[in-house]
Amino acid sequence: MSHEEHLKYASKEISKPINVAVLTVSDTRTKENDESGKILCEMLKNKGHNIVHYGIAKDDETEIANFVKKSISDENVDVLITNGGTGISKRDVTIETVKKFFEKTLDGFGEIFRHLSYAEIGSGAIMSRATAGVCKGRIIISIPGSSNAVKLAMDKIIIPEISHIVWELKRQR
Repeated sequence: MSHEEHLKYASKEISKPINVAVLTVSDTRTKENDESGKILCEMLKNKGHNIVHYGIAKDDETEIANFVKKSISDENVDVLITNGGTGISKRDVTIETVKKFFEKTLDGFGEIFRHLSYAEIGSGAIMSRATAGVCKGRIIISIPGSSNAVKLAMDKIIIPEISHIVWELKRQR
């Protein structure tokens, strides 16, 4: 089966909305001023997907891990998307935290994200550690917390592939 045939088949098979948990990682954001989290949720809703959980965690391994555990244990969650805490500062621990849960890593996600970021912001894209992986039949995606990075990841990678990825994972559960 060609890639195009595979995508066509997958899109027919998974026509229902995807259930998503969204976590913003930040020491300063609140639900009132979390623009990136709002953009992420709105973009998903505009495509007919459901936000099952939405939260904000400090740049703290325990807080992030607790949200991840809650999300991957919830049978209603297909995807967990985190935004923020993906950089290289001492406080940025999202990647170290979520990777502990990965059973498989989707290396291409980070590679493509950095490639697309490079086209927009130049060599500073090397500091992004965006990543994705699979845990308990669910996809975990971690992207930077800037509004532009969220829009880029959602428009160019996540929205176009989310149904396909979930279909792949669900057909093997």
